[in-house]
Amino acid sequence: MRIAIDAMGGDLGPRAPVQGAASAVIQDSRLEIRLFGVRRTLEDEISCLPRRLAAAGSRLEVVDAPRVIDQGVRPSDALRHGQDSSMARMLACVAAGEAAAGVSAGNTGALMALARRALGTVAGIPRPAISTAIPTRQQGRCYLLDLGANVEASAERLVDFALMGELMARHVDGLAAPRVALLNVGLEGTKGTVSVREADARLRGLPHLAYQGFVEGDGVFSGRVDVVVCDGFVGNAVLKASEGLARMLVERVQATFEAHWSSRLVGALARPALRRLRSELDPVRYNGASLLGLAGIVVKSHGSADATGFHYAVQRAVQEVSRDLPRHLAAELVPRRPAIDSADRGGRIDSGPRVLAPGSTGDDESQQEHR
Repeated sequence: MRIAIDAMGGDLGPRAPVQGAASAVIQDSRLEIRLFGVRRTLEDEISCLPRRLAAAGSRLEVVDAPRVIDQGVRPSDALRHGQDSSMARMLACVAAGEAAAGVSAGNTGALMALARRALGTVAGIPRPAISTAIPTRQQGRCYLLDLGANVEASAERLVDFALMGELMARHVDGLAAPRVALLNVGLEGTKGTVSVREADARLRGLPHLAYQGFVEGDGVFSGRVDVVVCDGFVGNAVLKASEGLARMLVERVQATFEAHWSSRLVGALARPALRRLRSELDPVRYNGASLLGLAGIVVKSHGSADATGFHYAVQRAVQEVSRDLPRHLAAELVPRRPAIDSADRGGRIDSGPRVLAPGSTGDDESQQEHR
C-alpha cells in the first residue's frame, strides 16, 4: 500500500511529516510512502532520521516539488498557481492511482479546492466535509463533521454530512447502526437555526438512519451518539475548544500533584493512571481529519502536528484505504440522496443531484477555512 504525503505544508516544516511517515512505515510492513517536496530538503531529513527509524529510509520515496503553498494562500490562488506545489503533486499522484491515499498538514482551503479539482466527488456530493473522531466516555469515540470546509451549511448539506458520517462510522469502526445527532443549542424542536430545524425534519424521515435528534454541546462527549453533525463554523470551534480543554485539564492535574510534598507523593503513586489519562485525552491521538465526499482518500493532518501526530494521520489514511471508504460512499449514497433531492424540489431548495468531476472546483472559496 502506497500513501502520498505532502511533506512541506505543516507549521513545523518537513521534519514532522518525514519522521511521522517513517514511524508509520516501521509499524506497518505493507506500507510505502511517497514524499512530495523540495528534494534536497527531504533527502536531508531522511538522512537524519533517528536510529530507531533509520530502517524506514528504503521505503520512503522522494518526489521533487519545488513550490510550497503557504498557510495564508487563498484557495483561488492555489488553483491558479499551485500546479507544481507539493500539495498539488501529491493529489495528482492519488488521482492517477499511483497512491491509495494522500495526507497533508497544509492549508486546509487550498487542500480542499485542489482535491476537488484533482479527484472530484462521489454520489453528487457538491461539497466534501471535514470529519475527525473525538474521544467520548468509556474509551469510545464520536465522529464530528463538518470541521471548517463549509462555514455555513444548508439543511441539504447537513443531511449529506449525516449520511457520510454514518457510513464512515459503519464501515471504518464496524458499527452496525451508528447513532447520528444534530448539534443544537437545545433539545426542543423549536430551537436552532432554520437550516438545523429543517435538517432535523428531513433526517427523521430517513428510516435507514439511527437518528437521535438534537444533542447539545455537552452531549458530544457523552458516548450516547456516534456521529455529531453541524456546520463548519460550529464544528471547528467545538474541536479547537475541546483540544484546548483537554490540554488544560492534563496540565491542571499535573500542577495539582506537584504543588506540595504530600501531593507529590500521591502523584508518584498515581503516575501510571495519569499517563493513561494523558494518552486518552491527548488530541494527537485523534489527529487526521477525513475529507469526506471526495472520489478518493485525502486526510488532513493538523498544521501543528508533531511526528507522532502525523503518524496517526497516516494511520487514519491506511484505515480508510483498508475499508475502501470511497467505494462505499459512492455505492450507498447514490440510492439515498435522490429522495433528499426530490424533497428539496418540493420546497424552497432546488439543487438536484450532481457529480463534481475531476477538474471542477465550484465557486465557494469563501467557505474555505485555513486551519
